[in-house]
Amino acid sequence: MNIMNKICGMAIAALAMTVAMTSCESGRSYAELLEDENMSVNRFLVGQRVESSIPADTVFEIGPDAPYYQLDADGNIYMQVLDAGSGEKAEEGQVVYFRFTRYNLSFYQLGGNVFDLPSEGNNDNMQEAPTSFRYQDYNVPSSSAWGTGIQMPLNFLPLNCDVNLVVKSQYGWNSEISYVQPYLYRVRYYKSRI
Repeated sequence: MNIMNKICGMAIAALAMTVAMTSCESGRSYAELLEDENMSVNRFLVGQRVESSIPADTVFEIGPDAPYYQLDADGNIYMQVLDAGSGEKAEEGQVVYFRFTRYNLSFYQLGGNVFDLPSEGNNDNMQEAPTSFRYQDYNVPSSSAWGTGIQMPLNFLPLNCDVNLVVKSQYGWNSEISYVQPYLYRVRYYKSRI
């Protein structure tokens, strides 16, 4: 067994222990936390137009009234395209910079405005450094830390796009998987100037 397999095995074991400890501490099972997460996402999406598939020609409706497109078969990622971007598509291994704001959907109430929830991120403050990842290279900690969901729009859209993303925990930040909380992200992607 090579060293990478050992490291991956230890990381999976640590994640399982964290999930088990978190669910035990809160008195709720992991299955119950997943059920809560699904209810939070459904509560938000019930007030939105949702498309269960991506357009065959990948020409998405654009704007704040565009539908949320389901990006994966299990309904873990939904994308609303605010600006389809322009220029080239990201290439595997390319450094992509992005700015984001995210809102915890666990606190969303039906009929409320999600953008009134407390938020975090670097989208609204140009004093904060942009974040980055290497597109489709999850061996790099700076890429894997953000989870796989944040990169999914670039499978369909060019750089300079602007999207809203509903991301369930297993596709979110690796450090937060055990919290089982879904987020709505507003993300803008940029090409590295280097």
